[in-house]
Amino acid sequence: MSLASFYLKKLDILEKNFEEISSKLSDPSIISKPEVYAKLAKEHAELLEIVETYREYKKVLEQIKENKQLIELESDEELIELAKEELKELENRLEELEKELPVLLLPKDPNDEKNVILEIRAGAGGEEAALFAADLLRMYQRYAEKKGWKFDILDANETGLGGFKEVIAKIEGKSAYSRLKYESGVHRVQRVPVTESSGRIHTSTVTVAVLPEVDEVAVEIKPEDLKIETMRASGHGGQHVNKTESAVRITHIPTGIVVSCQNERSQHQNKATALKILRAKLYELALREQNEKIQTERKSQVGTGERCEKIRTYNFPQNRVTDHRIGLTVYNLPEVLDGELDEFIDALIAHYRIKALKEEEEKLSLAA
Repeated sequence: MSLASFYLKKLDILEKNFEEISSKLSDPSIISKPEVYAKLAKEHAELLEIVETYREYKKVLEQIKENKQLIELESDEELIELAKEELKELENRLEELEKELPVLLLPKDPNDEKNVILEIRAGAGGEEAALFAADLLRMYQRYAEKKGWKFDILDANETGLGGFKEVIAKIEGKSAYSRLKYESGVHRVQRVPVTESSGRIHTSTVTVAVLPEVDEVAVEIKPEDLKIETMRASGHGGQHVNKTESAVRITHIPTGIVVSCQNERSQHQNKATALKILRAKLYELALREQNEKIQTERKSQVGTGERCEKIRTYNFPQNRVTDHRIGLTVYNLPEVLDGELDEFIDALIAHYRIKALKEEEEKLSLAA
């Protein structure tokens, strides 16, 4: 395997851009302009990994050439053996770099480093769906703990048996969105509900939405488009929440989106949190509309087009979890529900990376 010419061409251009930016960053006239310098420094940082990897690739190619020449021309058997050993290591490293570079060339998802607004809603199945929504909430909470992320419940609509009709949480941590974004969709559970006396297996569904937390500048919200209501909070939170009208509900009039928050200590904090949730929903709506437009034009699924589909089944009698998008099945359901999600997440990232690579290769080959 070797890198296709269109990859090499693009890498040469990026390296040249990197060198030009490096030169500008040492220019006193640029250093004296903080905004220009900051923009160039950001571009430099974004190119650093790919340029360093490309330079290593070229260096390894040169070392392979030198070792082959040494093996061909050298008469000392000991040196030849050393050169052959080194050649094998270099060829292995070259193979790794040839896999790494196309991935580094993929367009970056600008949301990957963002925090997450996680929404879990009970779907078909009544109380059993609400109970499974609680199971999924705990699963993501445990996963966040394993990753060292911060997990806060922002709003919850609980049922009598400890389930949730709806629950919204915020997850803060490095690359949280990049790891969780493929969890969006319909999660199906098959088990005997605690409410079932005859022992029949029921199938219920829960929907999960993973939204990137967005900055205020990313989504404009006009005050006149908002209907803001306050009320007394309910559910857990202690006596404090029942004494004052601290809970806040915001309706975005143009879209009809309604968000609420009651878990903060004050009305001001609940309003700020509710606006964060609304901002994330409006951003996600804009992305979805954009993706639907592309989907119509290309007549194929892109972006978040798979969200409406069943993505994963949790089968309790068989101790089985199956991700239908990639055909991955594991038989360790309790561990998965305890937050052991990396096997699925890593496989999903690899799957969509391969898909993106194929699309990028088609685009680059046409442009070459």
